[in-house]
Amino acid sequence: MQWTLGRIANVSQTQGGINAVREVSGQALDEAALIDSRLARGEPLGALVGVPVLLKDNILVGDGQRTSAGAAALADFRGRRDATIVTRLRAAGAIIVGKCNMTEFADYVSDTMPAGFSGIGGMVVNPHTGEPYGRGQGSSVGSAAAVAADLVPLAIGTETQNSLQAPACHSSVVAVKPSVGLVSRAGVVPLVPSQDSPGPIVRNVADATLALQSLAGPDCRDTATLAMPRGVASGEIALSALRIGVPRRAISDRPEVAEVLAQFEVVLSLLARGGAQIVDPCEIPSAATIMDLRSCVFRTEFKASLDAFLDDHDEPCGIGSLAALIAWNDRHPDCVPFGQSLLVAAATTDGLGSAEYRQDRAQDIALSGPEGIDAALSEHRADILLVPMACAAKITGKAGAPVVALPAGADANGRPFGITAIASHGNDARLLQAAAAIEGALERGLGPRMLPQFPNPT
Repeated sequence: MQWTLGRIANVSQTQGGINAVREVSGQALDEAALIDSRLARGEPLGALVGVPVLLKDNILVGDGQRTSAGAAALADFRGRRDATIVTRLRAAGAIIVGKCNMTEFADYVSDTMPAGFSGIGGMVVNPHTGEPYGRGQGSSVGSAAAVAADLVPLAIGTETQNSLQAPACHSSVVAVKPSVGLVSRAGVVPLVPSQDSPGPIVRNVADATLALQSLAGPDCRDTATLAMPRGVASGEIALSALRIGVPRRAISDRPEVAEVLAQFEVVLSLLARGGAQIVDPCEIPSAATIMDLRSCVFRTEFKASLDAFLDDHDEPCGIGSLAALIAWNDRHPDCVPFGQSLLVAAATTDGLGSAEYRQDRAQDIALSGPEGIDAALSEHRADILLVPMACAAKITGKAGAPVVALPAGADANGRPFGITAIASHGNDARLLQAAAAIEGALERGLGPRMLPQFPNPT
């Protein structure tokens, strides 16, 4: 544990560091000593015994650590109890080392704010480039940077749409966004509850599976978990047993994809040579429609769920509603240098009972699931879909579908390149097995994942 704390101090917290960590727990050394004593006594311990874990700063911890969701207005908010996922991590023997910086309110403050910026934490730096993460690269960037820089072997992030898979692809690490409902959201600051899902960021698929086995399960505090399968089974599948679909329409005409398409073709070639059946194209019927879709779901659910969360937690730091948050930011404009256009737009919504919301949510579900991912997989008898980077995140987010992001070498500019594997909602176990087979083929063909050249702390 001393090594972990020292590395966080030297790589993240110093001038010129990556600024991945917002706060370090004052109890980490005591927790490590307690686990040492339990090991010495031969007590049974969980699968994550002694593993240091960092949490995204929207996950509540009841030991005095703060949870700001990146907002200066919530700088001193301390939760009364652990989030369910924190309880489960502790039960598995993990040590909560601290909190990671994140894009403020999971990137729902301003449509010009870069990924990795928050009013309370400043800017997170990508350890591979020495530069900030760019717009659209997700909100779990501190968690991804922490694992990429080997501060910890496991960090927990959250995704609504893009926020685990994108930073993982840009950081050469593995991330899993589970099916919505597989992992409890109780004690996590919400963005869009119909799409929110916490998940692990790690160095390989085996570690991701181990982490999910500890995190997943029903929780009466989050009713979405009650209808999901209990836990995540482990197992192996041969690459030759996989039918991998390539949804070309979801990939085409995207400037960010054009820059990495050559590397994606290398990946497909490696997988085909390894015995996988590549179904190309394997089109998502609704791809063109959903990519251009404008929905009120994000802003409507954000207002409703944030108001409820703040009320449940007795108006932390005097902020009892989205309206109060906007007013606080108006009084402290230096804390929102990119403005708060998304917050203001959310404040105008009419609630979850409005006809507009109900219509848009029904449309989102239909286009992303039955007419989207599910249709593509069924029509072509594919096990999974595979795309470069996080280019299908809008569809996977609306569908609540599971996604695994995998490192896949470097792009033409030497920056991390990743792929995302996608399955239909609830098929997490099969997706993880497929991801493990793909990971093995990529390591054999491309070598190990990229390791960063850290910025030189001074």
